[in-house]
Amino acid sequence: MAHLKDRRPQNVDGDIYVDTSCIDCDTCRWMVPSVFTREAGMSAVFHQPTTEAERLAALQAVLSCPTASIGTVAPPPDMKAAQASLPIPIAENVYHCGYHSEKSYGAASYFIQRPEGNILTDSPRFAAPLVKQLEALGGVQYLYLTHRDDVADHRQWHERFGCDRLLHAADITPSTADIELPLQGTEPIVFAPDITIIPVPGHTQGHTVLLYRDRFLFTGDHLAWSVRLQQLYAFRNYCWYSWAELVRSMEKLATYQFEWVLPGHGRRYHAAPDVMQQQMQTCLDWVRSQ
Repeated sequence: MAHLKDRRPQNVDGDIYVDTSCIDCDTCRWMVPSVFTREAGMSAVFHQPTTEAERLAALQAVLSCPTASIGTVAPPPDMKAAQASLPIPIAENVYHCGYHSEKSYGAASYFIQRPEGNILTDSPRFAAPLVKQLEALGGVQYLYLTHRDDVADHRQWHERFGCDRLLHAADITPSTADIELPLQGTEPIVFAPDITIIPVPGHTQGHTVLLYRDRFLFTGDHLAWSVRLQQLYAFRNYCWYSWAELVRSMEKLATYQFEWVLPGHGRRYHAAPDVMQQQMQTCLDWVRSQ
């Protein structure tokens, strides 16, 4: 939990603050950009919430901070309402789980509610309020893991819901050796009529992305929006396997149609299919130039 004695001096006065245990993962800043900013290598509050909606969003960030580095001066009477508001709807039946895990350096995870079986995409922190909310949404049938870095509390989710876990065999480590559905090969996998899993080696050897209904692309650490570049990009400085392979994977991915990029790290992006295709071409030009 955050400690008032460690409150960063970069915070403005008021109830909500960030302390010095912040790991600069960017979670709070992309969740509530009207409240949180980056100062001196860490997050800080630059504007205290002034509306109910802003206050709720800030408390969602408190709950989602992977290191519990965001606190309130006074005990928040509205925290239960914030807990009940997670996961956060993104569009249609797709949600952002919140409750990011320090084990995955604050990676975002997502929940897809579907009659054929709900899917948890990458592992959030195993937190009792989130477990309760996902139970109310029908539980978890599958836990899809994009790559080896963002598996976090996968075992606890499996034990609680009995969900089958999916991860490419090339990214299996001792901690994931007992997953139920290891993925194989480099060709796209039609997992269900509405779901295609696409191998995209690069960031790691076994990285995959999940395309849902040709609209929502869950990209893990393969593709995200860059605020600095104002375009889609890949993490050149955090490519653990092969940049050349990543470029080839991006070329393959650019042939698909989608409207949402929902990453583990980095910012999400939404655009009409034709605009997204243009953005992917811009991304391709960029990754080829690196």
